[in-house]
Amino acid sequence: MPELGTRKRKYVFLCLRIAVVTGGILWAVFWISREQRWANLTAVFRKMNMWIFALTLGIFVLCQIVMGLRWWLLLRTQSIFIRLWAAVKLYFLGWFYNNFMPSSVGGDLVRAWYITKHTHKRFEAVLSVFADRAIGLLSTLSIAAFFYSFFFVGRGEKIRLTGNRDSLAFLTRHKSVIFYVFLTMTVVFCVLLINRRTRAKISKIWFSVSLRGRLVFEKLKNTIVVYCRRPLTILMVFALTVGSQIMVITGFWILGENMGIEAGIRYYYVFFTLMWVVAALPVSIGGVVVMEGGLAYLFVHYAGVEPEAALALALCQRVVWMVASVPGAWVHLIGAHLPKDFFVDSGK
Repeated sequence: MPELGTRKRKYVFLCLRIAVVTGGILWAVFWISREQRWANLTAVFRKMNMWIFALTLGIFVLCQIVMGLRWWLLLRTQSIFIRLWAAVKLYFLGWFYNNFMPSSVGGDLVRAWYITKHTHKRFEAVLSVFADRAIGLLSTLSIAAFFYSFFFVGRGEKIRLTGNRDSLAFLTRHKSVIFYVFLTMTVVFCVLLINRRTRAKISKIWFSVSLRGRLVFEKLKNTIVVYCRRPLTILMVFALTVGSQIMVITGFWILGENMGIEAGIRYYYVFFTLMWVVAALPVSIGGVVVMEGGLAYLFVHYAGVEPEAALALALCQRVVWMVASVPGAWVHLIGAHLPKDFFVDSGK
């Protein structure tokens, strides 16, 4: 029965994510079909040079290979010795799952599962995947913070709202509602604790989680200690990540300039990195709709870009992501994600 309940929750969560994507696409189609937006969007795409698009795609694919190298270095830090090309193939496989597979299993979980087939150090291998993701998110936020501080705050300038809506003003106006919602949730939780049966179930769950948590914590501590003993490797991994992300964003800036988008590269470095972090949240499938809508909103309301041009840029990024994911499908079809020998590093 517990397994059935867990499976049911997964299906409900999947249906909600599909509903977000479907609703967003329908709204976008409705928005484009009004006035002259479809003609304006087509005109923006006609300005695009396909060779510039191919250059942007090539930069992105090259940087994904560098990301595979980053993960390979993290694996070697934990004495997990697999070939560099094997790590790159698994990285592309995970990227394919992130962008194409409509399920609750993300690319990181796929990588974590298949890397355990390459080594007996399963916990360390799985942790390397999440360390890889954590370093990626940290570097993304670092780029956003640096360029915002240097290009905007450092020069006495701020990103100003050019539209009629302000999210911060909305939160300020409805701060009492937010407070009462939080208060209600707190009261409900306290009521659950007062009930004897509920309290017993919570205690049982807490005991089980704490018991397993102590075991996991010991392994986690030992693994983190190994990473801390290799500061130069971690610094190299971070530098590779920052360099790759800057190259990718610069490629999209070149594409945007080619499409006639008159926005400085500083907006690209801040907006793209912020939306990469937001799109990592499991709200939709592969960040679809959330990424495109958020990116277009930022360029329109903060950089003064025309809505059709901002949407075209966001759609180009999605196309680049999906085309770059195709090698991952080929890796899966030919079985290149599995090792020839089960323990590749057993002799080392």
